[in-house]
Amino acid sequence: MVKPLAFWPWENLGIFKYVMYGPLVAKVVCSWIYEDSLNDVWCLHILIVCGLRGSVHQLWSSYNNMLFLTRNRRIKQQGVDFMQIDREWDWDNFIILQALLASLVCLMLSSMVELIPVWNPKGFITLLLVHVMISEPLFYWAHRFFHESYLFTHYHSLHHSSSVLHPYTGGHATFLEHLVLSVVIGIPLMGSIVMGNASTIMIYGYVLGFDFMRCMGHSNVEVVPAQVFNKLPFLRYLIYTPTYHSLHHTEAGTNFCLFMPLFDAMWNTLNCNSWHLHNKITTDSGKNGRVPDFVFLAHVVDIMSAMHVPFVIRSFASIPFCTRIFLLPCWPFTFIVMLMMWAWSKTFLLTFYYLRGHLHQTWVVPRYGFQYFLPFAADGINKLIEEAILRADRKGVKVISLAALNKNEALNGGGTLFVNKHPDLKVRVVHGNTLTAAVIVNEIPKDVKEVFLTGATSKLGRAIALYLCRNRVRVLMLTSSTERFQKIQREASADTQNYLVQVTKYHAAQNCNTWIVGKWITPREQYWAPSGTHFHQFVVPPILSFRRDCTYGELAAMRLPHDVEGLGNCEYTMERGVVHACHAGGVIHQLEGWTHHEVGAIDVERIDLVWEAALKHGFKSVSTLK
Repeated sequence: MVKPLAFWPWENLGIFKYVMYGPLVAKVVCSWIYEDSLNDVWCLHILIVCGLRGSVHQLWSSYNNMLFLTRNRRIKQQGVDFMQIDREWDWDNFIILQALLASLVCLMLSSMVELIPVWNPKGFITLLLVHVMISEPLFYWAHRFFHESYLFTHYHSLHHSSSVLHPYTGGHATFLEHLVLSVVIGIPLMGSIVMGNASTIMIYGYVLGFDFMRCMGHSNVEVVPAQVFNKLPFLRYLIYTPTYHSLHHTEAGTNFCLFMPLFDAMWNTLNCNSWHLHNKITTDSGKNGRVPDFVFLAHVVDIMSAMHVPFVIRSFASIPFCTRIFLLPCWPFTFIVMLMMWAWSKTFLLTFYYLRGHLHQTWVVPRYGFQYFLPFAADGINKLIEEAILRADRKGVKVISLAALNKNEALNGGGTLFVNKHPDLKVRVVHGNTLTAAVIVNEIPKDVKEVFLTGATSKLGRAIALYLCRNRVRVLMLTSSTERFQKIQREASADTQNYLVQVTKYHAAQNCNTWIVGKWITPREQYWAPSGTHFHQFVVPPILSFRRDCTYGELAAMRLPHDVEGLGNCEYTMERGVVHACHAGGVIHQLEGWTHHEVGAIDVERIDLVWEAALKHGFKSVSTLK
């Protein structure tokens, strides 16, 4: 049974909880439109403060997830997984609560509130004294009481359920806890107002500063240099650090303070490892962290998908990507960032996860999909990819896998360019297309006797055609190049060559209801497919789902094993825990310990071998229709 005040009154409202700001918005709008001046300006101030508080948490979240900046200063090396993200989804409930409480206070003290000046230096002195003498000890003892058996079990354990601290974790607590926290933050403000020393700047500064410190303490990145405490030792008792607060979540009987460790020292609850661990993390920040065993070298598809990264909006990155209206206003800013990335032109660490104790990372080449089709951009893109491979080689990475366009045949021969140029590479370069081909051929029903294949002479098209003809499946290969078709046909055994048929028009497939699309086709070209056709595809970007009487497969993908740890973002349009087959192919290469490079043409003989290895390691096929 849920205890009183353990859940939020608007817990079941979902996104409609923001309607609770409605009265404040209505008051501001009506006053603006129908009155000569803006009366009850406190309504506007509350809304602005709420917006700024959300921004403070968002900026801290972005910084916390910028792994390319923070990876060597992380306190816990694990990542935030989907379960924690879902638990903390409504982290901003406390902002709504405190907005409502602030509205009640302003209504009761309207005469005092209206007289508050913009600036009053006396208010800051009053605020500081009340905070240190009342709010800090009040929070300390309230926090300790919440760690008593009954209160912890029914109220405070929710806050401690987050295994990896994140700025949003500070807001992830029960209704009762945030009522108490509202009293803690409200006492200094009320004291200043009642004494007549308050000012608008003081209120803004205290509330935003309070949130800033809470976010800093719940960050998984240490930001306070140890040199500060070494030179000024007394400061370690006046301001806590992310490391200091993280110890409270690992050793719950210590470090209860709000912001000042002085009170833990006074009442003998200060963790004796606090300064040593803080010094160790900050000292080690200049050193290289753990070397990943596997790297997936990705790229951005377009400007909209560039916002589908954890350091932009964590919750959005945790669900499959699709273009959403709320992203449109961010487009110009993202475009500017894109230009800056072009100027910077360095790969950076985007995400990571652990599998069987191995660290797997995703690095990103700062190039967008359309650039790969610009002839003059080819050399620059290959240079970036080459630098990433050499960087991985220097670090001791075992396998680096190239994402879709990073291994484009016309660009670098499926990675062959880099292997030939650097024959002494220790890191294994993998395009992962062998598993991609395996996924596609295993999606095709066993009773299918004929398929229509576009992109038939590409790396994947060639491998799929040869594999299917071996299994006595007739393959209609769409290509205008007789020479390239015949070259592939000669690779087939003499008794299966007749299963490969060259076609040059789409109408040749008007009676074939299994299409394998490796080259983008227009809605008009899709009309040649008979009703009930299923479109398998390995084309980037995916084709449009235009036909209502047909079904469309997703890009070849595999579900990661269940023991993956720290994964909290979706890979482009893939579901949670699902990665593109070329990504999974690189992981298999690393787990199996294979020592060859997988570049250039696909070895058809290895398709079944790679598929069986994937299943052995717990990967599962993802075959979805839409």
